[in-house]
Amino acid sequence: MSLTVNLYYTGQNGAAQKFAQAMEAQGIAQRIRQEAGNEKYDYFIPMDDPETVMLIDQWTDQAALDRHHASPMMQELAQLREQFDLHMRVERFVTVADNPADEEFIRK
Repeated sequence: MSLTVNLYYTGQNGAAQKFAQAMEAQGIAQRIRQEAGNEKYDYFIPMDDPETVMLIDQWTDQAALDRHHASPMMQELAQLREQFDLHMRVERFVTVADNPADEEFIRK
């Protein structure tokens, strides 16, 4: 099982993209990727909304995500969100075992 959280950061005048760039440049994103239980931490830009950046944040379970939320990095992240005046919306998904029947629809 995995817990996936899609976070949508929205700002103005490219602020969301600048936020993601700062997260990478300051090494915060890389430190999060190295945390125990982190499986994915990747930024994407929706084609229909260049003022939004989506983060796919995946963890082995809720306990791993809770440990991340308790880490000092969350303060750094919150400061950057404030600096770039971003607003957020969140979607959460729990991944269950893959379905072999889906394989016929996946081109590899």
